[in-house]
Parts: sequence; structure tokens; C-alpha cells
Amino acid sequence: MASVKILVADDHDLMRRGLRTVLEAQPGWQVCAEAHSGKEAVEKAEETQPDVAILDISMPGLDGLQAARQIREASSKTEILALSMHCSDQLIRDVIEAGMRGYVTKSDSDRDLIGAVKALANHRPFFTSQATQLMLTLNTGHSVRAGQADGVKERLTAREREIVCLISEGKSSREVAEMLGISVKTAETHRANVMRKLQVHTVSELVRYALRNRLLEA
Repeated sequence: MASVKILVADDHDLMRRGLRTVLEAQPGWQVCAEAHSGKEAVEKAEETQPDVAILDISMPGLDGLQAARQIREASSKTEILALSMHCSDQLIRDVIEAGMRGYVTKSDSDRDLIGAVKALANHRPFFTSQATQLMLTLNTGHSVRAGQADGVKERLTAREREIVCLISEGKSSREVAEMLGISVKTAETHRANVMRKLQVHTVSELVRYALRNRLLEA
């Protein structure tokens, strides 16, 4: 196929090097930039305008979901592939809401990664079989892991998931507001809504929920 410019963003040096090796073994493919954080990924995407951006979901500060939204604005032609340690219904929902059209896990084969980049470079979506099964389950309205969400009736929005992650990392409402570019009052409102939806009353309960549902790395 024609040449493909790829941005790789992961906070682990070994993972980035491994991805570069696999990707650049394909004729015409070039890793045009690497980033170790979501913020750097947005900057590099705006600078290089890659065909495909591969973003680790769990990066410090600005995570892959937040970075994806900003990249969609900074480089509209760039297709975005999510890379994660896990695969859950909540993550799939968040990936789609963030405008990412591909999803692979770090345990998937090199063949899946190559297939995903090929599909996205041709503006076609690509989700591995495990993610596809989760998407089908979501569409039929059934829970993938019965009881995993502790009886929560309302799903978290992508923004509320960001709030959960930041609060669970010990961030104050003011710090959350600064990181997300919102007012302190809005951050506090989101926090209250999250606690109500999840029926939790303390940060420790929130952290347990986030770990159980793989919103945070254990």
C-alpha cells in the first residue's frame, strides 16, 4: 500500500521502540513521531499530521482519550487507534465517544496491530474480536460482566470517567479543573454527579470502583 505516516504515543520507552520495529518492518510505513505523554502526542500530531496515531489509553496527565479528542481537532485527517492493557465495555464506549476508530490490546498479536493500521490508513474502522464482542453486547443492551458495575444503572460519560481517574489519583477539584480546562464549580458538579451515579461516598470507594472496572491500572 501507499506510504503511511504513524505517530506512536506511549509512556513506556520499550513499548514505543517495539511498536516502531513492528510498524517500520512494513514497506512504506514510517513512524514520523513518538510521544511519551498525551500532551506531547497532541503537539506532535499537529506538527506532523500523521495518517494514523496510536495512543496508549493510560498515559499520565492527559490520557489517550483526552488526547484523541484534541488530535481530532488539531489534525482532522488523522485516524486514531487505541492501545490498552485491558478491554472492557466501559473502555470501548469511551474510545468510540472520543472519536477513535480502532482498538487493540497490548496482548494482541503483531498481525492485529498491522491489520488495524492498514484499515485505519484506508479510513476503515478496526476492532479486535474481543472488542467486537463487547460492542455487540453493548448494542443488545446486556452487561458483559454481570454485576461488575456494582448495580450502577447509569453509565459514566467519557468526561465523568476522566473525573473518576483524576480524583482516584488524588487530584483536588481545583487540580481537576486546571487539567481539564473547566471551572472549579464545574469540576465539583461532575464530582457530585459521579458519586451519586456510583452510589459511593468516599474517595477510597471511588478508587475501588475504578480498579474493579479497570479504569485505573492496578
